[in-house]
Parts: sequence; structure tokens; C-alpha cells
Amino acid sequence: MVPAEAEAEILAELRRLRARVPQLSGALAGSSDGLVLAQDSAATEVEAVAALTAAALGVAQRLSDSTGQGGFRELLVRGEHGYVATYAAGDAAVLTLIAEPRVNVGRLHLEARRSSLRIAELLDHTLARRVAAPAPPRPPLPPALPPARPGPPG
Repeated sequence: MVPAEAEAEILAELRRLRARVPQLSGALAGSSDGLVLAQDSAATEVEAVAALTAAALGVAQRLSDSTGQGGFRELLVRGEHGYVATYAAGDAAVLTLIAEPRVNVGRLHLEARRSSLRIAELLDHTLARRVAAPAPPRPPLPPALPPARPGPPG
């Protein structure tokens, strides 16, 4: 979905985020429709996490909208063994993080919000380059045939 260059930049951002918040056990950037854009995680089921994130995102968007809270920004789930946090990264992507139970949630939010903005910028820049790139030239059309001349009578 994204060019290799953009994927590498997003992956670098995920790694920087994990360095700033060492209690993260996984970081995933995905499209809002459930496709993996980049991931930095030992988990083998990243596609499943991306798909579940998209489903949760749909519910969170409806909940936020129907309660008058505006557009979706973030979702935090606390389980027995830690946290799953999802942050909007522009209109078309999300950042999903898996964190240990001892994570400082305030720090998690602060750093994740910064990273989600950076990922949104990277994706916007990639889209802008795609739109700004001129279309490849089309091959010339074959010359039109001259109109048929009427033949001699008869």
C-alpha cells in the first residue's frame, strides 16, 4: 500500500517510539481498513491485530461521534497483562501499541501522540508525491484514416 521508502520511514518512527517507551512490546502502523503498513513487533499475528484494530476503530468512531465527542483520536484497552492503545494517524491510518502493565500511561499517550502525528505526516507526504507526480506519457494515437473516396460509377 505504501512505497518501500515510506514503509522504512514509518518503521524507523516505530523503532524510535519503542526506544522512548521501553515497556512497549509491539508497535504497528496500519491502514484504517486493517492492512499492515509497518510493524515492529515479535508477534506473529500482526495481520490479525491490524484487522481487529480496524474493527475496534469502527466501533470507537461511532461511539465518539454518537456521543458528540467529535472525530476519533485514541482508544485505550487495559487487560490483565497490559495495554493495547490505538491512535489516529491522519484520516487513513492508525498506530496500535502493545504495552506492559507497568507502562506509564501518561508517557505512553505523550509519545504515541507525537509518533502518530509523524506517521500521518509521512503518509500525507507520500500521497502528495503520488498526486504531484506527472502521469506517464501516453503513446501517440495512430493517424486517422482519410475519408473514403467515392469510386468511379459503375
